[in-house]
Amino acid sequence: MEYERPSWNQYFASIARMVATRSTCLRRHVGAVLVKEKRILSTGYNGAPAGLKHCIEVGCLREEASIPSGTRHELCRALHAEQNAIVQAAYHGISIAGSTLYCTNKPCVICSKMLINAGIKRIFFDEGYDDDLSDTILDEAKIEIMRFET
Repeated sequence: MEYERPSWNQYFASIARMVATRSTCLRRHVGAVLVKEKRILSTGYNGAPAGLKHCIEVGCLREEASIPSGTRHELCRALHAEQNAIVQAAYHGISIAGSTLYCTNKPCVICSKMLINAGIKRIFFDEGYDDDLSDTILDEAKIEIMRFET
């Protein structure tokens, strides 16, 4: 029996999908992994700030207000997975400059701006909504963005 070993991209993409299972969002479960030189630096999933009640406990503000996906990101209890991965690295004093993001969703414009300033060089994603401004600024910042191989 021959064993087929996953590529590094497949490996980190599968870890991002596992991280997403920790999400406490009622709308979508997103996981993110920051990697440099084949080493995991930080992970994050979408959910409320540490110590605060999660959407699964108190309900979804966005759902209650009928806010469409991809808009009005500030009207949410949760941080995005990418934001949590960046914050966790900062909290623990880990430099993420030059790293690669593996994320189950394509970053929104807010996350894209943070990723640019954090020095992220590449982004692999699984799925996501169209965000033309995000695409424009990531292109302008010369950050490679690629969909996961399936």
